[in-house]
Amino acid sequence: MTPRLGTMRLTCMFSSILLFGAAGLLLFISLQDPTELAPQQVPGIKFSIRPQQPQHDFLAGSFQNEDLKVPTQRVIQHLPSRSPRGLYLQVPEQPHPYPQAKVGSPLRLRQRRRRLLIKKMPPAAPAIRANSSSEALVQPRPHTPDSHWVHLRRSQQERKRVMQEACAKYRASSSRRTVTPRHVSRIFVEDRHRVLYCEVPKAGCSNWKRVLMVLAGLATSTADIQHNTVHYGGALRRLDTFDRQGIVHRLSTYTKMLFVREPFERLVSAFRDKFEHPNSYYHPVFGKAILARYRANASREALRTGSGVRFPEFVQYLLDVHRPVGMDIHWDHVSRLCSPCLIDYDFVGKFESMEDDANFFLRLIHAPGNLTFPRFKDRHSQEARTTTRITQQYFTQLSALQRQRAYDFYYMDYLMFNYSKPFADLY
Repeated sequence: MTPRLGTMRLTCMFSSILLFGAAGLLLFISLQDPTELAPQQVPGIKFSIRPQQPQHDFLAGSFQNEDLKVPTQRVIQHLPSRSPRGLYLQVPEQPHPYPQAKVGSPLRLRQRRRRLLIKKMPPAAPAIRANSSSEALVQPRPHTPDSHWVHLRRSQQERKRVMQEACAKYRASSSRRTVTPRHVSRIFVEDRHRVLYCEVPKAGCSNWKRVLMVLAGLATSTADIQHNTVHYGGALRRLDTFDRQGIVHRLSTYTKMLFVREPFERLVSAFRDKFEHPNSYYHPVFGKAILARYRANASREALRTGSGVRFPEFVQYLLDVHRPVGMDIHWDHVSRLCSPCLIDYDFVGKFESMEDDANFFLRLIHAPGNLTFPRFKDRHSQEARTTTRITQQYFTQLSALQRQRAYDFYYMDYLMFNYSKPFADLY
């Protein structure tokens, strides 16, 4: 072998060694890719990997690393199209390459230990889907109004619109009238929450007075207030007891509300309450006059006590333009009791949706959270409430003409509060 050939072989061997060494170094460096230290994130959730406690840590802050601070930038990208709109994926920016360091440096050793730790950890939890039960962990949805409250608010707007249209059509001159104490004599005042309530008998008025007394601090619970205290205790003040300035001030600054009821049901409820049960006022005052006028051959006992008035006799009295005794608030028109064409009520509730409407109103005036509208029946609690079915049973005792006249009598209440005709043969 010539010296020249041996030198060439040595040179080739040395070059090969250098080449393999460089390749090995490059391979080693590639295995130390710093992106391996940043696990893939679940949308909206950030992790912190700690060697002393190998678990996922859900943080609200930025990506944390106690040995190495990785610069991050929030990059907002939309999720795939199957995800709900409004959810976003938070992706850390890829870190810049680390500065060159020697293989045996402490930085490389810590990186190697972290890489081995990550490999030994249990598999990462799968990404949380937007429609899974853990969606709250992804990112809270923007606050959206409760659809139930939206429905109730729109219902109020519609009720007020219908009422105002009826007033504009049939009470054109009401806007030129002046509010007098008579117009506000049925309105009760609650000054602490700045509420005015127009009392409509047989439309939940007893329980509404209980609520007003609790709002005023006169009682701690509606269940503790007796019937006589509600109606005869004088705890609540009426609006007509204030001077002119006090009336005008409260009408212009307080929240005004009333609750109404289907007119025929309200009429039957009043009849059942006042004439089918012993009553020391309605029997001698109204019962005697009705029996004497509309019952032929009434017994002496009936004329003496005024008990036993029948529903057709009561309706005869109601429709008589020459009534033997005057009108009563329990069956008078709501349009007369509360003057809705003269007083601009802010809230119009209905007995038929009492629970929803009442509790919605209490929420609007910021009443205490534990105060809800009572459900108990104020009087004759063992007796069934007056329903549509019971009302129809009473009205079948009347002739078609009497039913039509009764509907005409309450026509403005039907129209103003958007109640449907209770019988198909009415025109």
